Amino acid sequence: MSEQQQDRLTSRTSRIGKLPVTIPKGVTVTIQGAKINVQGAKGKLELALPLNTSAELKDGRVVVSSTLPGRDAARMQGLARALIANMVKGTTEGFTRTLELVGTGYRAEMKGGAIHFALGFSHPVVFPVPAGISAVVPADSKGTQIVITGADRALVGQTAARVRAIRPPEPYGGKGVRYRGEQVREKAGKASAKGGKA
Repeated sequence: MSEQQQDRLTSRTSRIGKLPVTIPKGVTVTIQGAKINVQGAKGKLELALPLNTSAELKDGRVVVSSTLPGRDAARMQGLARALIANMVKGTTEGFTRTLELVGTGYRAEMKGGAIHFALGFSHPVVFPVPAGISAVVPADSKGTQIVITGADRALVGQTAARVRAIRPPEPYGGKGVRYRGEQVREKAGKASAKGGKA
């Protein structure tokens, strides 16, 4: 068997994946087979580990490994480690996405468990806030900002994307809902023709 064939069969480790995930104070991690549960001040999250990966607790840290051969082992190990690290961070600090409303008369306000938008449509738009997500319209923003927070990074990102999709920034003028700091590429409007050719 050549060295190249042996390399394909030998499991590799990821530079990121082999780093243990430290469990901070106030966070509880339990592992049951292929499921891992993380609970902290910001909430409780559960994850089914990717196939052919495993995690174990060692000295207050989570160590991830993979049984796949070759480079696939490193990829899956790195993925599992990143997901677990996000769970730990989410349950301790949480994740935040801020959206901005750009346009004359564009406003948002919280009513009950939903965000009510005025976005230039003929009718108001009501967006129910999903479970596990907190949405706030800062008072000093005068209704032009929405701060979305939660423990689950994927859910926070998905919720922000759904809100943005209600009225994405348009290429002419940039009106719409955008992420804070997002650079919107604007197109030049059509120049009106004035007079004919001499």
